[in-house]
Order: sequence, then C-alpha cells, then structure tokens
Amino acid sequence: MENPPPSPWRAWSWVPSLYFCQAVPYVAVVALSVPMYKKLGVSNADLAFYTSWLYLPWVIKPLWSPFVDRYRTKRGWIVALQFFIGAGLACVALTVPGPDFFRWTLAVFWLLAFSAATHDIASDGFYLLALPVHQQAFFVGVRSMFFRLANISGQGGLVYLAGRLEESTGDVHRAWALVFVPPAVLFVLAALYHQIVLPRPRGDGPSATAGSAAGDWLEAFATFFKKKGMGFALAYLLLYRLGEAQLVKLVQPFLLDSRAAGGLGLSTKQVGLTYGIYGIVALTLGGLLGGWAVARYGLKRMLWPMLAAMHIPNFAYVWLAYAQPSDPRLISTAVAVEQFGYGFGFTAFVIYMMLLADGAHKTAHYAICTGFMALGMMVPGMFSGDIQAGLGYPHFFVWVCVATLPSIAATAFIKVDPAYGRDG
Repeated sequence: MENPPPSPWRAWSWVPSLYFCQAVPYVAVVALSVPMYKKLGVSNADLAFYTSWLYLPWVIKPLWSPFVDRYRTKRGWIVALQFFIGAGLACVALTVPGPDFFRWTLAVFWLLAFSAATHDIASDGFYLLALPVHQQAFFVGVRSMFFRLANISGQGGLVYLAGRLEESTGDVHRAWALVFVPPAVLFVLAALYHQIVLPRPRGDGPSATAGSAAGDWLEAFATFFKKKGMGFALAYLLLYRLGEAQLVKLVQPFLLDSRAAGGLGLSTKQVGLTYGIYGIVALTLGGLLGGWAVARYGLKRMLWPMLAAMHIPNFAYVWLAYAQPSDPRLISTAVAVEQFGYGFGFTAFVIYMMLLADGAHKTAHYAICTGFMALGMMVPGMFSGDIQAGLGYPHFFVWVCVATLPSIAATAFIKVDPAYGRDG
C-alpha cells in the first residue's frame, strides 16, 4: 500500500528550520566573509576574488551528489552534517583573532563550504522526496522566506552585532570572532531538533540503480545531459544571474566605502540594518509572493514578469552611485526595491531547476543544476572587484545592468510546461 500524500501542515515543522539551516553556512562563507574582510583591511579586489572562489564547492558538488544518493539516507546526511558545520563555525571564531587570519579563516571557510554544499545536496533531495510537486511549488516561497530570514540574522543581525562589538571592545578582530559563536551553537541545537522532527519518507534510502558507485555516478550525469533542450537549459542556469553575481560582491563594500572613494560611507551597524535587515525583509517578501504566483499561475506564465522583476531594479544602484544620497531612508528604500525584485524573480529560477530534476536521480540532477548556478555566480564574481576598481562605482553599476542582457536571450529559448508548479 502506498503512503498517503503528506499533510502540508507537517511540512511546516521542518521546511522552515531546514532551509534556515541551509542558509546559515552559506551566509557565513559567501556573505559574512565580505564585510568581515573589508573591516579587517582586505582590498575590494582581493576580497571579491578570494570569496568568489569559495563558491567552488557549490559548483562542483554534482561530482559527489550521486554518492549522497547511494549511501545512507538524506535524513542521516542532514543531521550528521549539521553537527559538523557547527564545529566549523566554532573554528572560524577561533582563527579570526590569530596571526595570519586571512589564510586560516579562508581554509576554515573552504571546509565549511564543502560541508554546506553536501548539506544542500541532502536537504534539497530530501525536500523533493518528502513533498508532492504542488507542495514543492508552494513551499518554494516558504523555504525562500526562511532562507532569507537566515540572511537577515547573518547579514543583518550578526553584521549589526559586529558593529556594536567593534565599538564596545575597540578590537575589530575580537568583535568578528565573537560573531561566529551564536551560529555555531545554533547548528548543534538544530541537529538535535532535526533528528526528532524530520519525517521518514518512503523513498529516502540508498539509491543504487547501477551495479557500482561509479556506474551510478555515470548514469546520473548521462540521464541529466541527455534531457531535451539541455544546451538552452545550461545557458539559462549560467546566465540568469550574470549581473547579480557581480552586484552582490560589491554592494556591501559600496555601502561601507567613504564618499570620497565613491561609496555611501555607512557604518557597519548601518549596513547591517540597511542591507542585512531592510533589504533581506524585502527580498523575503518578494520570494513569498513569487512562490504564491507560480503556485497560482504556473511557471510558464510567470517566467517573463519574474525576469523583469529580477533585473530592472538594478538601476537603483546606478542612482545611488551617481546621486550618493545621505538620507538613510532613501538608501534603504533603493536597496529594498532591488532586493524585492530579486526575491520575486529568483523564484522562477529555483522552480525551473526543480523541473529539470526528475527520475531516479532527482537529488543528483538538482545538485547538478545548483552547481551550474554556483558557477554562474563564482566566475563573474571573481573579477567584479577588478572591474569596479577600473570603472568606479557609478560605471560599474551601469555595467551590471548591461550584463543582464544575456539572461534575457537565454530565457527566450527554454521550454516550460504551462501547468508546471501550479497547484491542482
């Protein structure tokens, strides 16, 4: 007898916490590292280049995603990795105050990135197994909301806390070390919680369709790349965020840099509030609206409105760079507008990746999609600091807007079932 469809109410007990936890190490590695290194005296070019390399584990995670499918359960991987990530975050706190902090924190961030990428494989695979398709579309908005709440906690709350600690201790290194203690504790508690509340879906088990691990690996990749229209799909995955990949690396340095250097001269606390709280709240609301819109109208109907919402608000940073307003309300409004559009538009991208992930290797297929997504963020981000240094902030943000054009062309060629993602 088949299991009855899972109740959507049960999903509320684990989807929010799971995707909050998925975001925490990502925020620490990709987002918190940027203002931390900026405040510790690392140049824009260096911090953009080296922190962009930290995307690499998310790029290459498809290489080991079939093994996550083959060994143990997704549930088991999730709990074990959350304990390990908690230990890694504690190691960041220990290495920030020490000598040669840049080298040692980068090394720990690399370990965290590989652990977090593997956690993503397991949690995304678990999500696809534990929920039917229409619930997957609906909960995209929910998981996006809690992913963004983790961003608020990290880029907002923890950056604001760092600013307060910088002022109270007078020691920037110590302040940023203390910032990594709360997420380390959180992850240990989360592992204990998920050991209790995560469901045990019938399909969650070692998945071996070939005779060996290498056979499973080859089969997962072969079935993915044989999908019809895969060339256009890969172009979409790589190009959809081409502009955003460059923008996101320089937003916080832009907000922190002095007005003489072309920035807005905000304090660490102000950046925590403006970008990390107000901006992420707007982004979360955009993601929730996007999840509802796709569940209501289907992905195909929402594809172009979401593309426009993703890219047009980038002009807010062009205005900020040229006008350099001093009113915090104007700055926060411009940041919130861009983030709301990004949250709404990114929903289409996530659900399209779910469309591509199907069959016996859906966990591996989704990991391959997110690997190409991360590659599309890593490579442009690596060179964004040098581009900004050469152009200056105003021309750099104009370039970001120009860099969104290839995603428009890529979107025109992908094929989507009109009913995909729609409830009922």
